[in-house]
Amino acid sequence: MSLTVRVWRQAGPEAEGKMVDYQVDEITPEMSFLEMLDLLNEKLILDGGQPIAFDHDCREGICGSCGVVINGRAHGPEQTTTCQLHMRAFADGDVIDVEPWRAKAFPVIKDLVVDRTAFDRIIQAGGYITSPTGAAPEAHSTPVPKPDADRAFENATCIGCGACVAACPNGAAMLFTSAKITHLNLLPQGQPERTERTRGMVAQMDAEDFGGCTNVGECVASCPKGIPFSSIVNMNREFLKSARKAPGE
Repeated sequence: MSLTVRVWRQAGPEAEGKMVDYQVDEITPEMSFLEMLDLLNEKLILDGGQPIAFDHDCREGICGSCGVVINGRAHGPEQTTTCQLHMRAFADGDVIDVEPWRAKAFPVIKDLVVDRTAFDRIIQAGGYITSPTGAAPEAHSTPVPKPDADRAFENATCIGCGACVAACPNGAAMLFTSAKITHLNLLPQGQPERTERTRGMVAQMDAEDFGGCTNVGECVASCPKGIPFSSIVNMNREFLKSARKAPGE
């Protein structure tokens, strides 16, 4: 396969960026999208040019750091991570646009690399459990209803890739934040800090200048782990409950 790949190139956070066209040949359908970018970077280096900067780590769909916008869609035409998208999803001669996540809260560092530490600060605002538990208890000592356990696990699969923000026309982080809140608030260990967690994480999300949710649903359609829209509904409910309580109640 031979493709024309139009990539966003930006030397640094303060530099102006632009789309640059590259011709990439000898692509096989079995290649992952990141392997195609590796092939392009090898050519750029051999030609004395600057390779394209992009984030990646596990390349197994686990970490989500590989996220880019491909032809206007977060992670590309399939509901998976960019590293698990294969070139068989494209046809010979296609023109592919590759851009970084587009959101005010995710400033571009270089080329396709963005700063996603806003997510880290949301987690620091309450996405954890501090209650001392001592040694690990017996598995059956704290019963958890099966529906709650299933929903908690479903939300715990969020990998924090940021596709929900990139896909949202408002740049909202509601799906990510709601997944983290719902996961912990459903479990017995998360109950002591339930109110403070919800209030703190929502406040931090707003402070990071993410956009507001208008129920478009693009976040759910682009999420590689299938976090449901009901998580956002649950977070709104949890926030209304927390707003009625003073800290410590």
